[in-house]
Amino acid sequence: MQQSTLLDEIPSLDISDFTSGDNTLKAKFVQDLGAAFNNIGFVCIKNHGLTEELRLKLYDAVQAFFKQTDEIKRKYEFSELHGQRGYIGKGKEKAKGFKVADLKEFYHIGQPQPEGDMPHNIFPTETPEFEVYSIEVYKIFENTGKTLLKAIAIYLGLDENYFEDKVRNGDSILRALHYFPLDPTTVPDGAVRAAAHGDINLITLLMGASAEGLEVLRRDGKWIGITALPDQIVVNVGDMLDRLTNHHLKSTIHRVVNPPREKMNTSRYSIPFFMHPRADMDLTCLESCVDSSHPKMYIDMTAGEFLNERLIELGLKKA
Repeated sequence: MQQSTLLDEIPSLDISDFTSGDNTLKAKFVQDLGAAFNNIGFVCIKNHGLTEELRLKLYDAVQAFFKQTDEIKRKYEFSELHGQRGYIGKGKEKAKGFKVADLKEFYHIGQPQPEGDMPHNIFPTETPEFEVYSIEVYKIFENTGKTLLKAIAIYLGLDENYFEDKVRNGDSILRALHYFPLDPTTVPDGAVRAAAHGDINLITLLMGASAEGLEVLRRDGKWIGITALPDQIVVNVGDMLDRLTNHHLKSTIHRVVNPPREKMNTSRYSIPFFMHPRADMDLTCLESCVDSSHPKMYIDMTAGEFLNERLIELGLKKA
């Protein structure tokens, strides 16, 4: 748990090292992943299972949906779902601790075959490709996320399958984001595309966006720009994993800044996959991550309780 050197760029790893069957490569991947998550909370991963062809098809479908009128998009917005499925309109979400809403609109896709009281997906009939490609990407990223959680479990000294039952039919969300064009004369004071925040979930998997803008806050207060290479995805620690590991694995603050004035009239699209556990997962800090030098930082709660708390803070749900 010692402090490591400050990084100027996000480390890159190959997930096939973990799955190759070579124990030496697997062990190195585990240590490198853990070190990156302990240091800056972000890593770039290649051989993640998502093809460039599928990525582009999904982006085309997402853009087709968001280019429709607000009237059509609002057909898929249901306030009783608290932003967990379907369309979430402009000005609806603000980062924790911020009074001004983010400059974005988005669409949420959850488990393809939900169980229990989990809500069902809502898909736009005007753009049928949206459903086809988003479900395909959801399944790929869920499997990739499970593999990464195996590596994380090993790094933490847990059984490799520690997270398996906790994420089976979990509350994971694929979010299609549209950062709409901006008029510099009407942008509210302090409003940005995504204000500084930490993700709620265990880990986030992010395919390459359509434009730059994502920045990560380093421990010394310096913001570092991130742009994934075409064959990589960006993976970061979320607040739930941070809580579970008593801040050993760090949920790093990040943001999406507004573009320079000459590019403000352009859109930015981004599609992160937020890997959530089941609502009943216990997020109590692991005993192995608590000692006299690292006292327990968080109160005990379940993933569902934590998610509910954050949805209220984000303005998506009333207290």
